[in-house]
Formats: sequence, structure tokens, C-alpha cells
Amino acid sequence: MPFQDMLAQALAAPGRQAIPFTDTEGDASRPLVLHTYRPQGFTPDSPVVLVQHGMGRNGDEYRDFWIEAAERHNLLIVAPTFSNEAYPGAELYNNGHVLDAAGQVRPRGEWGYAVPARVFGWLRRAGVTRREKARLFGHSAGGQFGHRMLATQPHEAFEAVAVGNPGWYTLPTLDRPFPEGLGGIGLDEAALPRLLAYPLLILAGMRDTETSGPSLPAQAAAVAQGPHRFARAHNYLRAGREAAARLGVDCAWRLVDVPHIGHDGAAMSRVCASLWFEGRLPEEALLAQWGGGAVAGAL
Repeated sequence: MPFQDMLAQALAAPGRQAIPFTDTEGDASRPLVLHTYRPQGFTPDSPVVLVQHGMGRNGDEYRDFWIEAAERHNLLIVAPTFSNEAYPGAELYNNGHVLDAAGQVRPRGEWGYAVPARVFGWLRRAGVTRREKARLFGHSAGGQFGHRMLATQPHEAFEAVAVGNPGWYTLPTLDRPFPEGLGGIGLDEAALPRLLAYPLLILAGMRDTETSGPSLPAQAAAVAQGPHRFARAHNYLRAGREAAARLGVDCAWRLVDVPHIGHDGAAMSRVCASLWFEGRLPEEALLAQWGGGAVAGAL
């Protein structure tokens, strides 16, 4: 059965699905799974949200973090899941497999950052959606993935991109090599103004202030951005504004400090949904309640 027919069949009814996906236009040797949720009220004109999981490679959990919002706002949730088996380590997921083991730039079409737009293209070809653009949310390692995707890929497929609590950032400069900066991977001077002009939403948990731990990047380039994720988010915004000033353009990025929340993918998913679809942060009492709870599945 052609993939678009399989996709249409799998998403014809409400509920969760786990759909095997081979990116035949990219790196076909590395399979993915699309963890999806379709609410009863979804129509082809409803919003589509692509969700990038964290280092736990738990796309199924990240999909589930969005189910409440999906039911409330009739959203189709699609979490492209990069398994540890097919995409081991940060280089192959967070850093998009841009560079090979020898540090050479791989073919651009095989970068992992091209996957979300292609997945959305398949959803359109299958008739699942008539939307021209999708939204993308990434948390933690998925936030690293999301902002690097925005820096290196065309933007036409995305009406909104938000990242929550990345461990560190690729700075908007061609003077530093990737992934510290955007140099050495074939981007031209137009890439920076294009990135700075996109209204990227950066969510920074005000309690995401741990200065050590197995999931916090600790290489010198990351530590130079700040002692913890909260500081690194503000450093990234500052770097964006400084780059925009040098180039004589505006920086359209927006950073939202989220009270009470630490490194919590479930809470940040709900925060993003509230900002996107209700135009506000959740009430502070609710944020405090979330911040006092468990953070299982947050990475």
C-alpha cells in the first residue's frame, strides 16, 4: 500500500496511532515512527502540531502530553520519533546528523532537520490536512532540534515554532562552526536575517536552573552560554538581538519566562498550547501546581 494511503487509513479514526515511517526523500536507512493523536473533532482544516521529543526518544509520551490540548482545540498531534537504535546520540538527533563521523557535511537532503516538513507534506498528500502550514514544538533535546531546524531549513511549512528548555543553542553567527554556530555547513549570508525574522517562541522554565547532570550539555561551548538552561535561553535571545543589530534588521524572537516550571516536558507542552491557542500563560496557581509535581518523562 502506498504510504499516503496507509497514512490516510491510520488517521481516519480518532485516537492514538504509531505509524512506521521511512523518509525515502532523506536517509531511508534510518526508520522513524510517527506517534499520532487525532481527536474526535479534528477536520482537515484543523491545526496540525508536530512535536519533537527530548533525549528519552519518547515520542509516544510527548504526543500524550498534548492530548488534553488536542481535545480542547481539535488539534492533530504528530510526534516524529527518532529512536536511539536508528539515531544514536546527540549528533544524529539534536544536531540533525548534519556532519558525518569525520566531521564532513552530509548531503543536505539527509539532514534530520528536513524530516518534519516532509512529514507534513505527506499529511497533505494523504488528504489528512488541508492546512498549508503546521506548528512545531520541541522540548529539551527536541528544543535543540527545533531551533536548529529553523536555522537551517526553509520556513514555508511552519506557521509557528516554539522550543522549551534546550540544553544549549546554536548561535546566530557564521563565524563559529556548527553546532556552536552556523558556520561551515553551506549556509549563506541570507540565512541569518531569515532566521532572525522568524517569530520563534522560546520558553524558559524559571526553575530549570540545575548546573550539572547527565542531560545538561557540559562541553565548553555550551557552558560559555550560561550555567544552566534558563540562563542559556536568555543568552540566545541576547545573541539574536545583537546579530540583528549588526545586520540592521529586526529580531522577531520572543522569550517567555515560565514561573514555577523546571525541566518538565509535560508542563512545557501545556504552556505552549495555552500560549498558542488561548493567547496567555496558564494561571500562576496552576503553574505552581504543575511545578510541584513529578517530572517523569520530561527529558
